[in-house]
Amino acid sequence: MAMTITPAEGKRQPAGGLVDLLKRLLRMRETGLILIILTLFVLMSFASPYFLTWVNMRAMAMAFAVEGIVVVGMTILLISGGIDLSVGSVTALAMVIAGLLFLSGVDPWTASAISIAACTGIGAMMGFFVTRVGLHHFIVSLAVMVIARGACLLGTGGRPLGLFTLPPEFKFIGQGSIGVIPVVILIFLTVVVSFDFMLRRTTMFRKVFYTGSNEKAAAYSGIRTKKVVFLTTTLCSALCGVAGIIYMARFGSAQPTFGIGMELNVIAAAVIGGASLSGGSGTIFGAILGTILLSVVSSSLALLDVSVYWQDIIRGSILLAAVSIDHYLNKRRG
Repeated sequence: MAMTITPAEGKRQPAGGLVDLLKRLLRMRETGLILIILTLFVLMSFASPYFLTWVNMRAMAMAFAVEGIVVVGMTILLISGGIDLSVGSVTALAMVIAGLLFLSGVDPWTASAISIAACTGIGAMMGFFVTRVGLHHFIVSLAVMVIARGACLLGTGGRPLGLFTLPPEFKFIGQGSIGVIPVVILIFLTVVVSFDFMLRRTTMFRKVFYTGSNEKAAAYSGIRTKKVVFLTTTLCSALCGVAGIIYMARFGSAQPTFGIGMELNVIAAAVIGGASLSGGSGTIFGAILGTILLSVVSSSLALLDVSVYWQDIIRGSILLAAVSIDHYLNKRRG
């Protein structure tokens, strides 16, 4: 006997499809992060009258936007199976190199280009030691973190470089706005959208996932995994250089001690957003949500007048919780 579908059954199908879509959305890590961020916004709107002000929202956006550029590089590197502890020191070094060149008479745009190229070279050097010498990312980036910070202190004598004569058109990239939107936010969005699209849609960046998931299997399938690791390591340092130049334009100075502890915030944001420390998984969108969450937490703690020492404890606890969840999810998948 032939089976017939009644009109009532046909009408129930879209509802079932909607339910399935909602279930998939609720299972997504990004959905949970969005809900947590919205909850914090609601709670802080009652806890502090200054939280939802334009000044505070702009300050938060400016803060996480520049750090978010570094988070993009770290997320891609984590997906490939690597890690970089030198991001804070390399970002500071980018400021110092550009600042010293500017003070010696080089125009700021050329100085910035040389600085970004130098940071890219540092990433290439780390990639060489990882892929050719065979050292681990952790050890290489730890050594570079110390070397880069030492170079910052050596080049400046441990004192900030005042760059008060930077031309207005250069300062515009760090301090200016187009309409009501700061230029920093526009640069940040351009970086995020570009790399998110490439990570999701291009064959080249899909190799990053394959390399991080199982490097041996990826190599057997014809992927040049060492090249992938080399390029992701180089990209991370290059984006640190870009972030350093934006910071320099924003503050009009080069701080040799800038970025201490940045690596923890960046790694925490990426892991909270779903990037695995074991490699093979993660999204740019999720990592940026992690960055926003940490920025909201930091702003909330400051507005509530929480001690700086407690702020460090809370941020460290968030990082520990994120790593623990990542470890649990990896065990569950295994």
